[in-house]
Amino acid sequence: MSGHSKWSTIKRKKGALDAKRSKIFTKIIKEISVAVREGGPDPEGNPRLRLAIQTAKANNMPKENMERAIKKSSGTDGAHYQEVTYEGYASNGVAVFVECLTDNLNRTVAAVRLAFSKAGGALGTNGSLEFIFDRKGVFVLKKGEQKVDEEEFTLEMIDAGAEDVVFEDEFITVYTAFEDFGAMQKKVEEMGLEGESAEVQRIPKTTVALDLENARKVLKLIDVLEDDDDVQKVYHNLELTEEMMAALD
Repeated sequence: MSGHSKWSTIKRKKGALDAKRSKIFTKIIKEISVAVREGGPDPEGNPRLRLAIQTAKANNMPKENMERAIKKSSGTDGAHYQEVTYEGYASNGVAVFVECLTDNLNRTVAAVRLAFSKAGGALGTNGSLEFIFDRKGVFVLKKGEQKVDEEEFTLEMIDAGAEDVVFEDEFITVYTAFEDFGAMQKKVEEMGLEGESAEVQRIPKTTVALDLENARKVLKLIDVLEDDDDVQKVYHNLELTEEMMAALD
């Protein structure tokens, strides 16, 4: 899973430079809205809302924006979003899994289908990619100023349910089984660790290797999908080589 961790690092660096903040805020507000409607406006008793607030803080969303989103979602006039997923293949057989929150299914499926079609790919049936991706809890933690004893930290995380712990320059990435996500979230909170992000991700079991030119075509599709306001997350199984990561950095 270390390769996926490297890709996450690149996306963080790249996102800090060229992501449109308004689009990021739109996606976070949608997640807050769904979280509030599911579990109420109190983050103490709503793990999904706590995660959404954590994501908002990590992306420097103003506190008043968060509070306004929570208040609006608690009322009767807030938008109602439906969670929907789409599965398909980009060019050269790269699997792509798309998670959306939408208030208009027809608009969303039309936009996703068009993106795949223009990129030389095609949508598939739901469930067709289940054999390719595993759902994992992924916690990205900031190292901070304090020196971390990697062996001791890893053992403590394993005791809490971690499957893998990856140390990078500024971050520590902890992977858990899907069913252990809640327990690890509680452990991270108890330890007072500063989180960059905490979410359930779809990690590919197998990857597809492409040359740089064809890989760029696939990544262009990923960018188009991620730029859609209805799309929350996009996962793929493109193998990212050192050359490719250097070109993207």
